[in-house]
Amino acid sequence: MLQCIFILSDSGEIMLEKQLTGHRVDRSICDWFWDQVNAQGDSSKIPPVIASPTHYIFHILRDGIIFLACAQVEMPPLMAIEFLCRAADVLSDYLGGLNEDIIKDNFVIVYELLDEMIDNGFPLTTEPNILKEMIAPPNIVSKVLSVVTGNSSNVNSTLPGATGSCVPWRTTELKHASNEVYVDLVEKIDAIINRDGLLVKCEVYGEVQVTCHLSGVPDLTLSFANAAILNDFRFHPCVRFRPWESHQILSFVPPDGQFKLMSYRVKKLKNTPIYVKPQFSSDSGACRVSVMVGIRHDPGKTIDSITVQFQLPPCVTSSDLTTNHGTVDILANKMCSWSIGRIPKDKAPCLTGTLKLETSREKLDVFPTLQAQFRIMGTALSGLKIDKLEVLNVANRPYKGFRALTQAGEYEIRS
Repeated sequence: MLQCIFILSDSGEIMLEKQLTGHRVDRSICDWFWDQVNAQGDSSKIPPVIASPTHYIFHILRDGIIFLACAQVEMPPLMAIEFLCRAADVLSDYLGGLNEDIIKDNFVIVYELLDEMIDNGFPLTTEPNILKEMIAPPNIVSKVLSVVTGNSSNVNSTLPGATGSCVPWRTTELKHASNEVYVDLVEKIDAIINRDGLLVKCEVYGEVQVTCHLSGVPDLTLSFANAAILNDFRFHPCVRFRPWESHQILSFVPPDGQFKLMSYRVKKLKNTPIYVKPQFSSDSGACRVSVMVGIRHDPGKTIDSITVQFQLPPCVTSSDLTTNHGTVDILANKMCSWSIGRIPKDKAPCLTGTLKLETSREKLDVFPTLQAQFRIMGTALSGLKIDKLEVLNVANRPYKGFRALTQAGEYEIRS
């Protein structure tokens, strides 16, 4: 049971405090947490669950905003972290993003949402489509009315239709002019390649995202051609677990609108779609740079939006870098960003040049680590394929669409 939720800015300021039980949590717990952040130098380096002298602290970092919850007794940590992630997703969806100014400008809506999402320390209503029936998203009209009438509340006076439904995430009286459902496979690949070009780590984290506009209470069944490759899957509450456990079939009554049906991980990847070959050599007060990028194997679709970045060492005073394809920029924080775009078929993009070091430095002792970003439209790099999607309890035959997208997550090349 959570006792309190705090929303902190990246400077440690408490922007919102929501007490959930009769046992009030003092704000000093945030000061203790921030002391741990300052000791580590970065909040991302602190474990998501830590124990203070008086409370258990759960926290996540989302777009520079820290969501922090406290509990005085032991509780399932995954439930607390999952709720904070869900709260961050809902707020980002409602407010169109997350930052310090957005939270402060929409303080009332944020407080009302948390009031509906958790009751007496336990998660209650977390479906965005149901919450939008209860609390109107912010817009210009609602802001003008709140100024004119003096009523800043956005809570609807009537209960949403889902309260009388057999499934709490869907109302029974939904009607759409055209029935349609879209399924997207969105994957991120995390990889670490050592200086010898060998693959140290390669994993894919994916999500099955569904956009549903179906009338009534439809019943859907989604199956994969190769579900055996999936690991560490997590489901939306609408998924019936028994069909998946016995036949690896997703059977569910979907919420209306867009939602994440499941997330998964694939660990058995032995190769990456692109290669990045960095070469750094340093002597006589300079460092020569050569970085080549190419396609390792054809993933079936065009790889676009390729960008390679690396941090220039502090001892570098100036740089002279050129490329035969794309553009190279040195950003304000001494980050070298090479935007390649699509790789041409007739030549391999190459970045070459020289970095000049301080007069007191003869050579670089440690070479930079490169980060790559890319995107592949139309292909799930894990190899996951949708076999079929069946829709029941819908009067008219619905339109069904399928898409796939793979992009780089933490893609690291060591030189």
